[in-house]
Amino acid sequence: MKLPKEILLSELLNYSVKGNMAVNYGNGENVWMHPPVHRILGWYSRPSNFDLKRNVWRLNQISQIIDNQIYVKGDPAISDLATLNRFPTLIEANLININGSKIGVIADFLFEMKTGKIIYYLVSRSNPRIPGSSRWKLNIENINDQQPGLVFCGTNTLDDLSLIKSSIKNEFLEKGKKIIDRFDDMKNNASNRLVDWLEEDEDINQNLDFKQKSFYNEDKTDRSFNDKKADDPWI
Repeated sequence: MKLPKEILLSELLNYSVKGNMAVNYGNGENVWMHPPVHRILGWYSRPSNFDLKRNVWRLNQISQIIDNQIYVKGDPAISDLATLNRFPTLIEANLININGSKIGVIADFLFEMKTGKIIYYLVSRSNPRIPGSSRWKLNIENINDQQPGLVFCGTNTLDDLSLIKSSIKNEFLEKGKKIIDRFDDMKNNASNRLVDWLEEDEDINQNLDFKQKSFYNEDKTDRSFNDKKADDPWI
C-alpha cells in the first residue's frame, strides 16, 4: 500500500507497529523530533503496559500502512522512558501570545511522511488529551520563538487562528446561536408585517367617507300618511 504524503502525528501514534514475522512492537507513544527546524525524526512505541523499555523508530523504516497497523523494516533502537523524556519536543508545550499570556497547548501537527517536515501545528485550548476537543491551526510563520515547554506566537487569541476541528461543545453553541438568530429574524419579520398591516388599516380608515345615511334610507323621503294610503291598497 502506498504511504500517504502527509499524516498527523496522532494518526501515526495510533497505529500498532508490526515487524518482520508479524512481531508486534506495540502502539506508538510519543514523537522523536528536532524542534529548531520543525522536523520529525521518528517515534517510539511501547511493547506492553508492563514493559519499561521503548522501541525507537526512524521514519524511513516505515514500509507500509494497512488498516490500523504500520509495518516497519529492520530492528528498533532500544531505549528507556527516562532517556526519551529528555528528548526535546513541542508536543504539549504551552502556546504564549504576544502579550505573554498562555492561550493554548500544542496538541498535534501535520508532517510530510517522506521528509519529516512539519507543515503546521494544531493547538488545543486546554488539555490536548481530552477527546473531542477543538483544534486550531498554527502555521510555522506565526511562531516567533520556542523554548522547552514554551512556544511564542505572533497572535493574541486562538480566534485569530483557523479552526480546523470543532468540539461537540463548540458545535452545540454554534447551532444554538444560529437557532437564536433565526428566531430573532422570524420575530423581526413578524413585527414588521404587523406594523405594515396596522399602517395600511389606518390609511383605509382615514380615506373612508362615512355618510350620514345608510344604504336603506339614502333615497328615502318623508311622505304623508294620505300618500302612503293612496299607494298601498291594504291601507
